[in-house]
Amino acid sequence: MAVPLNSVSTVTNHPSPENARNTCGFFSNIPKFLPFFHTKFISRNLASSHLSPSIKEQVPVASKGSSIFTLPNWRSGKNDPRNKELRLYDAFLYLEYMVGKGQKPDKTHATQLLYDLCNCNKLRKAARVMEMMVSSGTIPDAASYTFLVNNLCKRGNVGHAMQLVDKMEEYGYPTNTVTYNSLIRGLCMRGNLSKSLQFVEKLIKKGLVPNAYTYSILLEASYKEKGVNEAMLLLDNIIAKGGKPNLVSYNVLLTGLCKEGRIDEAKQFFRNLPLKGFNPNVVSYNILLRSLCFEGRWEEANELLAEMVGEDRSPSIVTYNILISSLALHGQTNHAIKILDEMYFGEQFKPIAASYNPIITRLCKDRKVDAVIKCLDQMLERHCSPNEGTFNSIAVLCEEGLVHEAFSILQALRVKQSSSTHDFYRAVISGLCRKGNTFAAFQLLYDMTAYGFTPDSYTYSSLIRGLCLEKMLVAAVDVFYIMEENGYRPDVDNFNALVLGLCKSRRTDLSLKVFEDMISKGYMPNEITYTILVEGIIHEEHKELASVVLKELHLKEVISRNTVERLVMQYELEDMAVC
Repeated sequence: MAVPLNSVSTVTNHPSPENARNTCGFFSNIPKFLPFFHTKFISRNLASSHLSPSIKEQVPVASKGSSIFTLPNWRSGKNDPRNKELRLYDAFLYLEYMVGKGQKPDKTHATQLLYDLCNCNKLRKAARVMEMMVSSGTIPDAASYTFLVNNLCKRGNVGHAMQLVDKMEEYGYPTNTVTYNSLIRGLCMRGNLSKSLQFVEKLIKKGLVPNAYTYSILLEASYKEKGVNEAMLLLDNIIAKGGKPNLVSYNVLLTGLCKEGRIDEAKQFFRNLPLKGFNPNVVSYNILLRSLCFEGRWEEANELLAEMVGEDRSPSIVTYNILISSLALHGQTNHAIKILDEMYFGEQFKPIAASYNPIITRLCKDRKVDAVIKCLDQMLERHCSPNEGTFNSIAVLCEEGLVHEAFSILQALRVKQSSSTHDFYRAVISGLCRKGNTFAAFQLLYDMTAYGFTPDSYTYSSLIRGLCLEKMLVAAVDVFYIMEENGYRPDVDNFNALVLGLCKSRRTDLSLKVFEDMISKGYMPNEITYTILVEGIIHEEHKELASVVLKELHLKEVISRNTVERLVMQYELEDMAVC
């Protein structure tokens, strides 16, 4: 049975999240890379065959005379996320079973399964669906293929995406520039500009021509990694080689100037756009307007607004949200609310949660609880649903010492929306943790448990991830052990959340210590656990060791061949012969 977290606050031997902010040196007496990285440890603990099932991969091949089958309907039934996930998994298993027998899936059903798996963040299974479709003789459409590659890259699985593209090309499936752009963006998101540029050169040799979107991705990566001046030099180089950037590319550079606080230069760059053959559009105006407003340069902002007339430069909902958020930031909430009303009663745009959230944040900061309630009531009356940003705005009250008031507002919001206690509070906690508001999440959780909320595995994982995100590593480890002390046995997802959080914080030594402790208690790691640890070693810049460990894990059959190939490709590990 899960323990109510309000009892956690009374545990004396573990620092609270508040105290943990100053106790991250709890394990500092452990020298980094002690014997935890020794291969004997790997053989003894990481890859104990009795702890993890073997991974046997079979590539099903459809027979020439295979018949088409349909999948069970995983979308029908009660609107319960947990049941939906089980039905989705059943459909996947059925697909795997039937393709293994040489049958061919209905293309529409299989494609929808792929989309739904991606939307549930089950990317490995989604990639497997794509592989099964192709191996059975079903040709996936370009949109689903690109969608999967894009999702893999967005979630940081660039190596996996590259592996998928290579396999699809082996099957004779053509890859277009749109798909390659997803890979380039994924590489750039990981701070691999030089590798992305090399990749573009490979594309050119293959006969594919980079488009304006490709250049925009590279320019954005360039200004983020090396500064806007370097990005401008890159643009000059692109043009010199015959590339044809568009207005989007110049808007990227305009954004870079604004982000570096060079607003006067940005204004000049903006005014010179016609000389480069482009007229500024509404995006260009919004980029410059945002900087002027947040700097409080209202007169110049008003002049710019007056120019925003015409099809390509008319104000958008983004324009209104820029005005609202900047006014709220400067404490002019009444003026911001007037603009909100103009939006609602106007014909073009209706306010969304992002329109209300800056006002709610400011009212919470000013401790105006009644005004917050009034704003939220208006939001609901106008059929605008609160989102994660709204929860984080309300959590500002916690920073002001008004935790119970924040909880009361959230409780009223839950009732007005007729949401279940479990689903609503789980969404609040995970939303706060994702945005780095984990301390507020703990404060609110105390009241939530008193009102019947029992944290589940997902909630605990959210708290662990949030604490690691905020570098409160001791508190993250403590949550894990407190769960045990209170009779709740952590599952593999909790375990993976902690190991991943420690590895991302470049404390793979701690993650391995925790891992060793968990193994001694009989916990069951899975392939994801091992993959996280290998990637942790890589991020600590020990690639040779990672190669040794990876090979050992593959020989022990706890990491699949596909995963080995992905890691080798993604991190440029020493080539290993994989049987």
